[in-house]
Amino acid sequence: MRPGGEAPGGPRPAARSPRPGDTRVVEVPVPEPGPGQVVVRNLFMSIDPGLVLRMNDLSTLDIPDFAVGAPMWCDAIGEVVDTADERLSPGDVVWHRFGFRDYAVAEAGEFRRVDPDAYPSLTHHLCFGLTAYVGTEVAQIRPGDTFFVSSAAGGVGSMAGQLARLRGATRVIGSAGTPEKVRYLRESLGFDDAFDYHEGVRPRLPELDVYYDNVGGAHLEAAIDAMRPRGRIVMGGRNEEIRTGSAEGPRNMMAVIGKRLELLGYYTFDHPELFPVFDERFPKWVRSGEIVVAETVVDGLENGVSAAVNLMHGAYVGKVVLRI
Repeated sequence: MRPGGEAPGGPRPAARSPRPGDTRVVEVPVPEPGPGQVVVRNLFMSIDPGLVLRMNDLSTLDIPDFAVGAPMWCDAIGEVVDTADERLSPGDVVWHRFGFRDYAVAEAGEFRRVDPDAYPSLTHHLCFGLTAYVGTEVAQIRPGDTFFVSSAAGGVGSMAGQLARLRGATRVIGSAGTPEKVRYLRESLGFDDAFDYHEGVRPRLPELDVYYDNVGGAHLEAAIDAMRPRGRIVMGGRNEEIRTGSAEGPRNMMAVIGKRLELLGYYTFDHPELFPVFDERFPKWVRSGEIVVAETVVDGLENGVSAAVNLMHGAYVGKVVLRI
């Protein structure tokens, strides 16, 4: 049973963070590539709230989770070191989903070659620009919109706020957990307003057209109150629920009906048609400075799980990347 998992047919308990002993690091030989396979040496891997979520039983949801006793996985960037497939050559830099290991061995089709010079840093291939791009596309941001994003100093939120501006939003507002993060949003990322949610959420919100929800709970309730009629709420995450283990919903759902609001849940990989557009536009925005990639780098594979837990408790700014 996973941490916080459920017995078959039983009630679903709240998720909890991993504890010492839930995970372990093991050493195994790196096999030679079989026909059609490649061997990739991992360089960086993504740390995100989904790692903690996937340590729990998600069998009732259409979200993949980690199998007990099997390797964990996440997005990663690596270099091909051996190949038995002509599609990839030694030295190619690739994106894939076999993180949490020094070397990945799999079919060549599981790896996507990337341009190592597309961004100022290889780590930028792991930023949550794609997630935020899809979310802001789903939200149908229009010129003149007032846009609010929670967990705005995080990997997704920091991207979503900047993308909302590029899409025409005239006022971009973000919430964060410390005064330092609030200053970062205003001074470095160009948010029009930002606030520390510990001081309250609803009093700081004007009328909203779009809310990008990374948190749930009190943030979602406050945003529903602040939404204009026919506003859009994009639900990209439930960090508060993952962090606290308490699934608290908003108490004002009648307002969703009364205001004719749209609540839109989305999953990035359900929208592959947007990937080529993102690949064309996003690197240009980063190189030109129109998008600032907020990032924290943590060292050491053995620190991957603790970094995910620390992320959930607000220890970092921007996207968290593990250097292997």
